Amino acid sequence: MTEHGPRPTGVDHRPPPVGGILWSIAGEVRSVLALPAALTMQVAHPAVGAGVDQHSVFRTDPWGRGERSLRSVQLWVYGGDRAAAEGRRLRALHRDIRGTDAEGRPYRALDPELYRWVHATGYPVYLRAQHYLGARPFTVAEERALYAEWRYVGRVLGIADHELPRSVEEFWTYYRAVVRERLEPTPVARELAAPDASVPAPGPLPLRLLWPGLRPLFTRFRAFLTTGLMPPDARAAIGLEWTDAQERRLRWFGRVVRVTVPLLPERLRYLPIARAARAGARRAG
Repeated sequence: MTEHGPRPTGVDHRPPPVGGILWSIAGEVRSVLALPAALTMQVAHPAVGAGVDQHSVFRTDPWGRGERSLRSVQLWVYGGDRAAAEGRRLRALHRDIRGTDAEGRPYRALDPELYRWVHATGYPVYLRAQHYLGARPFTVAEERALYAEWRYVGRVLGIADHELPRSVEEFWTYYRAVVRERLEPTPVARELAAPDASVPAPGPLPLRLLWPGLRPLFTRFRAFLTTGLMPPDARAAIGLEWTDAQERRLRWFGRVVRVTVPLLPERLRYLPIARAARAGARRAG
């Protein structure tokens, strides 16, 4: 692996365009439901999984880590001038993260191979979420537009253009090669997708008191969405089972979500950073 990480030199760090597809979906609660699938795909890469296993607080502070991850993702899309600053912050945060994985292979968090994969997982998961939870699947033209916007996010993260697949066709060739050659059932991936995972109670006292009864429901639901909203080839590479009955339940859940979410007021439908950015764009006219 190389010493250097994603290189910002000559990279356009502007976020995706206002009013685009990501502007509509990235800050909505439906995207939050899909985030665990992308995170689990990321850590199924053995080097990424080792880095998270050895350096992350996902076991001791999963709620805080989740909140920080959501805020970061929102800034990539809705942050305006703050998007580039967030990209620089993430690179600085990961600069000294390195070690060896379970097979003794060295890794560095900012190795372009790893950073590119972490970024790449978002695109297929957005497509899956739209297929199950959206009003309708994206058209071919919309899939291409979404990928073009996702390349903006890659630039925000400091990934050089030549390290990003240039088209949807190139993306799928790259994606399938990683799934086939690199993904495996790492301990962290299996842990994140486990229906009986050990998750500490969230902060508010009422939830802490109720958590012994709520935790099994939460972890089973998280595992259900994580596995169901993951592309089947990635699911198979990690060794996650998915039955016809689960598929029917996911489709039923999707019907409920696609009807109810559009009826929510914006303050409940969108996360705070997305909501504020959308309101500011409307005021700017």
